[in-house]
Amino acid sequence: MSVLPSGEQWVLRGGGYEGTVVSVGGGLRELTYGGRPVLLAYGEDEAAHAGLGQHLFPWPNRITDGQYTFEGVDQQLYLTEPARQNAIHGLTRWANWQRIDDGSDPSTVVAGHQLFGQPGYPHQLELRLTYHLTDRLTVTATATNVGRTSAPYGYGAHPYLSVGRQIDDCLLEFSAAQRLEVSADRMAPTGLTAVEGTPYDFREPRLIGSTSIDNAFTGLGGGTWSVSLTDPDSGARSVLTSDTPWMQLFTGEAVGRTALAVEPMTCPPDAFRTGQDLVVLQAGDSHTTSFQVSV
Repeated sequence: MSVLPSGEQWVLRGGGYEGTVVSVGGGLRELTYGGRPVLLAYGEDEAAHAGLGQHLFPWPNRITDGQYTFEGVDQQLYLTEPARQNAIHGLTRWANWQRIDDGSDPSTVVAGHQLFGQPGYPHQLELRLTYHLTDRLTVTATATNVGRTSAPYGYGAHPYLSVGRQIDDCLLEFSAAQRLEVSADRMAPTGLTAVEGTPYDFREPRLIGSTSIDNAFTGLGGGTWSVSLTDPDSGARSVLTSDTPWMQLFTGEAVGRTALAVEPMTCPPDAFRTGQDLVVLQAGDSHTTSFQVSV
C-alpha cells in the first residue's frame, strides 16, 4: 500500500466551504468557498512546501543559531534552516498527527499529536488542533504541558491567502503600528520601526504591486485584527482574523507571488532568546489560541 506524502486526508464541509486537513503536520492542505480558492493549496501527492498550511509548534518563525537559555540552562536546537544557521518553525511540521474526533460532524476535524522531548527542547507537550466550519473556518490550537518541568512555548500558523490571481494585482488591507526589521543575510531581528507613512502602511486598501514583505508586525490594535486580500476586478476576497499580538506577512516569492502568507503568531522571532511575549507553560498548564479564515 502506498502512502501519500501529505499523509491521511480528512475532508470537512460547511457553510459553502470545503477543506482538507492532512495528517502530516496536522496541516490544512486546501480551503475553498463555492469552488474558488480561499487559501493556496497543494496536491495530496505533494509534500507541503514554503510552509503551506502548516502549524508552528512550539515556536513560530526563527531562533537565531538555534540557541537559547531557559531557566539557566543553555539549549541547542537542530539548525533546520542551515543556509541561515537558524532553527525555524518549530518541531511538528513533519510529524504524523492522529485524528481524535469520531468523524460524525462533517464540519469538524480534530487532530492531536504528542510532542516528546528532544535535543534543544526537553519538554513534553500534548497538542491539539480543531478545525470547524460555519460561515468561516475557525482553527483552534491548544498545547498542554504534560511534562514535569516548565516549558517555553509559542505558536504560529502559515496559511496563504489566495483569490486566484497574482497578489501584485490585488488590494491588501491591514493595520499595524510597528514592523520588525531583520538582517538581509540571516533574517535575524534588528529592531522595531513605525509602519505609518512607509511602503508597509496598508491601513487603507491599496494594490500590493511590487512591494516585497517578509516581516513580523505588531501593534495590531490590542484586540482582534484582520488582513484582507481582494481582487479588485472580481471582488473575490480572502480574510484572516486573529487576536495574537504578532503576525508575519510574506508576499510569497517562494510560491511565485500567487498568494499572501498571513501568519498569526503568539510571539515574535527569537522569543526563546529574548523572552518577548514568550509563554511559559508550567507543568499541567494549557495555552489556546485561534484564528479564522473567511471570504
